[in-house]
Amino acid sequence: MDERPFQSLLEMIRPKITKQDTNMRLSVTAEERLIVTLKYLATGNSYEDLKFTSAISPQIIGKIVPETCMAIYEALKNDYLKVSKYAL
Repeated sequence: MDERPFQSLLEMIRPKITKQDTNMRLSVTAEERLIVTLKYLATGNSYEDLKFTSAISPQIIGKIVPETCMAIYEALKNDYLKVSKYAL
């Protein structure tokens, strides 16, 4: 994905995927969350494989990917997903 569409998508979903840092740990940034999700969707690699390129544990990736996919869906559904009137 080119930089421009990536940044555009990131700005659409940033509020939904940004987490706060705590005294115990730094959160995974919105950029990192989107990158690991896009890598997962593009490659189909396991969470275990993605930990090597992202430096994020597979357990955290397992939470990030569904959450980020839902944020992408919510951000894009009105423009890219058309529901037939007969489906309702």
